[in-house]
This record gives sequence, structure tokens and C-alpha cells, in this order.
Amino acid sequence: MKTKQVITLDDAKRVAAAARAEAAGNHWDVVIAIVDEGGHLKYFERENAMIGSIEVAIAKAKSALLFRRPSKLWEDKVVAGNSGCLSMPGVLATEGGLPLIIGDDVVGAIGVSGVKSSEDGQVAAAGAKAL
Repeated sequence: MKTKQVITLDDAKRVAAAARAEAAGNHWDVVIAIVDEGGHLKYFERENAMIGSIEVAIAKAKSALLFRRPSKLWEDKVVAGNSGCLSMPGVLATEGGLPLIIGDDVVGAIGVSGVKSSEDGQVAAAGAKAL
């Protein structure tokens, strides 16, 4: 029987702290959402970021989790002319969502929103790297 890793609250806080440090170092106000392996919100931060970024960050995290791929994958497909992926349930085709992996297990995902999508992706990557 395989033992599966899970993301703990301490893990989620560590990921968020690294993401927050990246955002703060660039003077970016962002929302940081971390979901567990079931897509449920595990940890959330918002300081001075737009209210509209709340749901976007959560949706980016869920998209990355559902497909076990960065949300940028879908953005790249749309840019390349494959808009059909936009009709797939759960897809958010904007950079800033990344799966969180421990060992071989996808244990959750991080979603960031509040600045340009490439900057959201940079912040999310800094957070994911902390895990």
C-alpha cells in the first residue's frame, strides 16, 4: 500500500511566506491562495490587493490542482490558438497557479493574483520552491 503525502498547515504557511517575500521584494500587492489535495482552501492571504483577485487566485490554484499542471499551460494553449481548452471545466488560462508536490505526490496547489500574470507566476514559483 502506498503512503500518500499531504500538505500540512505549516507547509502551506511556509509556501505562502516564500511567495509573500517574493511579492514584497518587488512591491507587489497580491492574493495568495493555497488549496489542499481536495481543492479546499488550506491557507489564504490578502494584503492591499484588489478584492477581485481573491476568486482569481483560488481559481488558479484549483486549475493547477485539477490538471496537475501550471495554469500557464492553458494560457500558452490559448495564445497558440487552441481556445477550445477554455470550455473545459476548471480551466483558468492565466499564469499564477502551480501544483504543490512533495515527493511524487501532488498535495495541493498555490494560486497568486494581483499583478501581471507573469509576475503572479513568479510569486507562485517562489512559494512552490519553498516546499
